[in-house]
Amino acid sequence: MKRRTFLGSVAGTGAAVAAGALAGCVGSGLSTDQYDVGMAANAFEPTEVTVTTGETVVWGNSSSRPHSVTAYENGIPEGAAYFASGGFESQRAAEDGYFEDRGVVEPGETYEHAFEVPGTYRYFCIPHEPAGMKGAVVVEE
Repeated sequence: MKRRTFLGSVAGTGAAVAAGALAGCVGSGLSTDQYDVGMAANAFEPTEVTVTTGETVVWGNSSSRPHSVTAYENGIPEGAAYFASGGFESQRAAEDGYFEDRGVVEPGETYEHAFEVPGTYRYFCIPHEPAGMKGAVVVEE
């Protein structure tokens, strides 16, 4: 069901409850032509993108919540550079840094990374991984 249809179908206090539940879905003002992967309330959209070697992927936080882009250390091709918002060199450093307010992609902000090694790169959002906020970048020659 679309957000507008949903809100139109509830009345009275139900509308206030529904609006509160959807607060994490409110847009940040970023337009979709400013990023390749959006960060919604609890999901990367799309969850998988395919690029060619040397291309840069831009993630845009289009929600009202802070997020991260954090590679799984064991989820990147051998010989590939580790990547995470905040410029960390390991998954552990990124996780520790996020909870010290480093590496946070705030609403309306972007993060980008250039992919130089072919293969599949798996990543997640630190605070929303338990909700299933995971994604992949497939890099082809």
